[in-house]
Amino acid sequence: MKNAGFRERFRYWFDSVMARGTGAVVGLLGVVVVIFILIIAVIIEIFGIEPKTERPFGEALWQNLLRALDSGTFAGDTGWPFRVAMLIVTVFGIFVVASLIGIISAGFDSQVENLRKGRSRVLETDHTLILGWSSKVFPIISEISIANESRRRPSIVVLAPGDKVEMEEAIHAAVPDLGKTRVIVRAGDPMNLTDLALSNPHFARSVVILAPEDNDDPDSVVIKTALALTNNPHRKADKYHIVGEIQDPENLEAANLVGKDEAHWVLASDLISRITVQSCRQSGLSVVYTELLDFDGDEIYFSAQPSLFGKTYFESQLAFADSTVMGIVKGETVHINPTADTTYDDGDQLILIAEDDSTIVLSTPGAPQLDQISTSKAVKAKPERTLVLGYNSALQVMLPELNEYVAPGSAVTVVAEDVAPTFPTFSNMTVEFQGGDTNSRATLESLKVETYQHIIVLAYKETMDVQRADAKTLVTLLHLRDMADRASINLNVVSEMLDDSNRELAEVTKADDFIVSDKLISLLLSQVSENKQLTDVFDTLFSSEGSEIYLRPAELYVKPGSSVDFYTVLEAARRRGETAIGFRIAAIARDSEQQYGVTVNPRKSDLLSFVPGDKVIVLAED
Repeated sequence: MKNAGFRERFRYWFDSVMARGTGAVVGLLGVVVVIFILIIAVIIEIFGIEPKTERPFGEALWQNLLRALDSGTFAGDTGWPFRVAMLIVTVFGIFVVASLIGIISAGFDSQVENLRKGRSRVLETDHTLILGWSSKVFPIISEISIANESRRRPSIVVLAPGDKVEMEEAIHAAVPDLGKTRVIVRAGDPMNLTDLALSNPHFARSVVILAPEDNDDPDSVVIKTALALTNNPHRKADKYHIVGEIQDPENLEAANLVGKDEAHWVLASDLISRITVQSCRQSGLSVVYTELLDFDGDEIYFSAQPSLFGKTYFESQLAFADSTVMGIVKGETVHINPTADTTYDDGDQLILIAEDDSTIVLSTPGAPQLDQISTSKAVKAKPERTLVLGYNSALQVMLPELNEYVAPGSAVTVVAEDVAPTFPTFSNMTVEFQGGDTNSRATLESLKVETYQHIIVLAYKETMDVQRADAKTLVTLLHLRDMADRASINLNVVSEMLDDSNRELAEVTKADDFIVSDKLISLLLSQVSENKQLTDVFDTLFSSEGSEIYLRPAELYVKPGSSVDFYTVLEAARRRGETAIGFRIAAIARDSEQQYGVTVNPRKSDLLSFVPGDKVIVLAED
């Protein structure tokens, strides 16, 4: 791509000023007027220009021109014939000047409006580029702005169909605090090569492709946008870092053909299904996921520590006081919770949970308190009962996933209206369907919801519009919460919300009551856009294969009532072939800073005293 010349840089600067609104435009006009006056003053001073008396006819023409331009010029005239003549000239001049001002003003406003549309090429480099527009754009911008705090002059560029000014106003309204990050918006079609060039994609640090929400085939738009990048005749020689969302699993193969090794795809429906299944079975797991996915708090980093080369995985765990090692990258392969004796070799990277990459610092290895480690055995898993209220096609993905976790003899009851789905036979559980209105209090009470260990509320997203489906989910949640309060019981409820603004309405301060929404997809897209290696990490964590996150009774790791540090918990988890990454305290004060008692990446030297009901958060293969 050719370098930008002075004219293009000037226009880009001018577009940036125009995008700042009326105040910036008025200020620019003021600067122009001041500069013009100064130039004229300098010319008069240099050339010594003084007023001179012209011949009578020329003087008359000059005076008439002044009267036409300034209605107050004839105020000092004498003689009625001359006054009448000058009045006619002045009135005529008022109409002419008024028309001229209107024409100039309209033309100027039109040019300003065109300039505010921002058709200049973006000159930013090392920026995050977002192609497309959906409700996910707001949490993505918010998260990346937090991640950008440690960068110098960070920027986000958004290219999407629509009015530039309206998109800018929507972003500033939804994300008022952008920190150091500058957001630049361009109106255009990301599938059009000419429009795509405006966003300067060849110099972007990463590219996020969003699926449009008002399209019957959003995956085709995402794939064609990726094609416009990867097959661009003016593309860069280096590989792109592209991350995008795919809705239909059947389109994933085509997306991989287009993106090859340059694109990382998030299968939205599949991810939501996996998180729903895992969260419904473990109270507090949703908080752990949120902590790892957002940039506010602790997140996942990759780090090379040469001084640890030759050490084992467990020795590497003990070498950090304020960070938690959770895996190793060997070559291109990510190993989550490898065996304790796995060697950390030259060229490998450690996968850690830390508050910031600046906090990843080696410390003196701690010594576990071996006499405080518990020898208790895990209780054999018992059959579980799961209640599903509502129906959409995602349930067909959830059930096979749920079957991988539950013990043989488990049962699932599906209650929904206006559908009659059929389900396959599963090895570990039976599935029963009942027709009924999930908003009916009588229907819910007849189900005896207190007898179910897990409850999932699904949105009718295929048979209702978004707001109506969310309204139905909200009513179901209100009934369940009221029933739980009246019976003084805790219900483990995971519900699906389509509009994130409705999620905020439904949110409550209970870790057992989790709302799954597209915000999780936004968080994952943001994380992967910052580090493509995270794709393999999250694929493992959210899958039933390999090591996942579990919250297990603390008495399986340390003796009840004992006061231990987290080095001891690490050793106890090692003996079980697991990696400890945090804990959850069951009883917690409402004014505590801990979120539902969940702590991820605790300081290892702090003393802990676990009681029955507390959990240790571990990475393990079930």
